[in-house]
Amino acid sequence: MALCAAGLCLLLSCQHARGRAVASRKMIILGIDGLDPDLLAKFMAEGKMPNFARLAAQGSFRRLTTSIPPQSPVAWSNMITGMNAGGHGVFDFIHRDPKTLQLYFSTSKVEGPKHSLHIGSWVIPLGGGTAEDLRHGKAFWEILDEQGVRNYVYRIPANFPPIAAKGKTLSGMGTPDLRGTYGTFTFYTDDPTAAVGALEGGEIVQVEVKNNRVAANLIGPDNTFRKNSPPSTEPFTVDVDPLEPVARIAVQDQQFVLKEGEWSGWVPVEFQLMSFIGNVKGICRFYLKQTHPRFQLYVSPINIDPENPALPISTPSGYSRDLAEQIGEFHTQGIAEDTKALTAGVLDDKEFLEQSHTVLAEHRRAFDAEFPKFHQGLFFFYFSSLDLNAHMLWRLIDPQHPAYDAALSAQYGTALEEFYEQMDQVLGEVLPKVDENTTLLVLSDHGFAPFRRSFNLNTWLLNNGYITRKPGAGGDSSEPFADVDWSRTRAYGLGINGLYLNVRGRERDGIVDPAGVDALLREIRQKLLEVRDPKDGSQVITRIDLASEVYQGPYARSGPDALVGYNRGYRSGWKTILGAFPVDVLEDNTNPWSGDHCMDFTKVPGVLLSNRKIEAQAPALTDMAPTILSEFGIAKTRDMMGQSVFQPR
Repeated sequence: MALCAAGLCLLLSCQHARGRAVASRKMIILGIDGLDPDLLAKFMAEGKMPNFARLAAQGSFRRLTTSIPPQSPVAWSNMITGMNAGGHGVFDFIHRDPKTLQLYFSTSKVEGPKHSLHIGSWVIPLGGGTAEDLRHGKAFWEILDEQGVRNYVYRIPANFPPIAAKGKTLSGMGTPDLRGTYGTFTFYTDDPTAAVGALEGGEIVQVEVKNNRVAANLIGPDNTFRKNSPPSTEPFTVDVDPLEPVARIAVQDQQFVLKEGEWSGWVPVEFQLMSFIGNVKGICRFYLKQTHPRFQLYVSPINIDPENPALPISTPSGYSRDLAEQIGEFHTQGIAEDTKALTAGVLDDKEFLEQSHTVLAEHRRAFDAEFPKFHQGLFFFYFSSLDLNAHMLWRLIDPQHPAYDAALSAQYGTALEEFYEQMDQVLGEVLPKVDENTTLLVLSDHGFAPFRRSFNLNTWLLNNGYITRKPGAGGDSSEPFADVDWSRTRAYGLGINGLYLNVRGRERDGIVDPAGVDALLREIRQKLLEVRDPKDGSQVITRIDLASEVYQGPYARSGPDALVGYNRGYRSGWKTILGAFPVDVLEDNTNPWSGDHCMDFTKVPGVLLSNRKIEAQAPALTDMAPTILSEFGIAKTRDMMGQSVFQPR
């Protein structure tokens, strides 16, 4: 009896001690998208990142195994859930419905009401619409909530709409603009030679300068209250000074003056969908590119207004408003840097960098507002700048790149390095607040590599007899899989790394016997691994992972059948990603998007640094959720693949 009593006392004592340990622990995570281990090591060695060097010397610096494939929504989902794509169901930026071959964004879905009443040209919704996060599995902060651990999660990708949470969260990558896209800019010009109309990521609108005035419309969300859901619009005017490079812009009840080459601040705009329903509010920025001799005005994508969000973007729902009151309006669109405007030539490098610096300044203002409030639990903060700017600026640091320009490199070749240095400054703010009860992690989802040559997977499949098109099929087409004869097609590429088989009983017009899937995949794998670049003999594809070999979990068979891992320097071509058939299998990449990571996952590892010794010699993103839970004395869930990086292995 005495032994039982002693045992009971010991158990209660241990539970009490564990409770104190959990309550006293603190954890800070800086999630820096695209932080590359090679560039980081180079800049540390050159003395340009002293705070990272200090952290690496005091604790540990490891390369972090990324996801298969190494795409941001997949990688961050691995980190969030402790599972790979077979468990969380996010395989690429683009997914497909096998029964219809309709394409959709992988991380979220926004739908209007399922039923409505039609009265003339009006459509009256019967019920509300929905926004759904398509990532499966429990997020680490959900588990922290259940165990009473306070947490703050800022802009982590693959969390739109934000899952129900007790802490403060703000959605990140995957959050649409007000038009429901990943970002659609508008460019107004009176240039008669401009290619008017929609282009990837934007729209060019022809305007007329009449009596020194331009009258145009801002383009807002589709008006689902109207038949055929036309875009809603709001008028604005621009009065151009006839002599000076300056103009006055009037939008609703606001007026402001811009000089040529000047950006506006955030401008709130209300789009009226139906008079008795209320308005939808957004925010945008204007950039007066030119007044004379041609008129050129860029308007950013219409972002969801954080002070009046039309869709859920934070927990609690009022947090985005509270943050905006502290730091001013800010980008809510998941991918804030307007890479498409630079690709289209609407913004040049200088203008793109100005916009990119604005994004980072907003993130740093948010960090400076929120980090001083952190005293217990978990603080996670995400930065996007290294990733998006490495994508667009790699050509300026790589003389071997087809888009390399020596003059531009002389002007802006240090820009990416300067973004790295800003990350070092942020770490410098954190280090003084790290005590013996605090675990600090700095991590990235993947590294970076040059993207010099495009490989058009669907063209290769066509040329090698795995895809058949109908007689008379044309060349390039913007329609996915245009004129494909599915009755004679065995495989197709979709997304950046996905290879699918046209399987009978799964695909709409499937013909491949399920019993022959493995043999066909191995046949295609062998042939793809043998592809060499005729330009210099380089191996284009260095690995192909079969889903059956690398994925575990309930969704392991819901995505691609195989993942194409490109060599450094190569990536899938832009058109093949959406099922098009460019003429050439291999092409020079002259796009400003010149760096990438959607390759062989072993060639683009991420980064993991800590103030504590990391025992794992080869840590992976799937170890991150178990590591976080372990720091607070919480056991990982059964479906999590990894373990704490601080535990011996």
